[in-house]
Amino acid sequence: MSLFLNQLINGLHVGSIYALIALGYTMVYGIVKLINFAHGDIIMVGAYTAVIALATLGWSAPFALLAAIVICVLFGVLIERIAYKPLRSSPRISSLITAIGVSMLLQNAALIIFGAQPQPFPTIVNIAPIRFNSIQISFITLLTVSVSIILMVTLQGFISSSKAGKAMRAASEDYTTAQLMGINVNTTITLTFAIGCALAGIGSFLFCMAYPAVSPTMGSLPGLKAFIAAVLGGIGIIPGAMLGGFVMGVAESLTKAYISTTMSDAVVYGILIIVLLAKPTGLLGKTTSEKV
Repeated sequence: MSLFLNQLINGLHVGSIYALIALGYTMVYGIVKLINFAHGDIIMVGAYTAVIALATLGWSAPFALLAAIVICVLFGVLIERIAYKPLRSSPRISSLITAIGVSMLLQNAALIIFGAQPQPFPTIVNIAPIRFNSIQISFITLLTVSVSIILMVTLQGFISSSKAGKAMRAASEDYTTAQLMGINVNTTITLTFAIGCALAGIGSFLFCMAYPAVSPTMGSLPGLKAFIAAVLGGIGIIPGAMLGGFVMGVAESLTKAYISTTMSDAVVYGILIIVLLAKPTGLLGKTTSEKV
């Protein structure tokens, strides 16, 4: 039982990181209908920024986190303006191919600048884990899960209540009608990318605290799993991204503990296939009819 609970806690930890990244995927897709495969590499950009701020410049952890968020937002906005905005009226496949190209560009640029050798991420906190009998919870786990839940609730409130959030929901329904109602769609889309990349910056910092090694391809696999989490929960739905991330993390952790470490990805993808066969819109998605 203690093994199960410990693995459940580990799964929630990993799932929280997937959920943070998935929030960026689901926000962008909900408005632009674009699968931004470069989103995982924004995590890599934030991780390298944090390493430079901590190890080279000697900044404190809060300032390094702020630097990672700012750089991730700048990269996200520039990518949206330069790579995605000119293709907004093009077929979706064009934007998808462009996203893959941007991902490869970021990875190879980091490879040229920093090299292929992983760089260590400095230890920021050294707090003893909390123990309940045979159950052990690390401080980083508590921090990651708490931050993820707080950010998800805050983001949901922002989308539901704020003027900018209502503009995002309007733009996701219909660009043309939103513009007729006086909404600046371009600004709304840029804000969406900025928020998603800010979450990626926070996610990169938390990810590096748990797995302290930074490399040019470090964002590829977490980014892919976060995308799967967004689809699993219902892409375009913020609580769905959170739920999908937790399901992914727990399934992966339990598979490694009880079945095989090499089978964890296969089991996770199998769960996705089963869910999509039974409910193609995802766990929290709703079937909608489209008039032709």
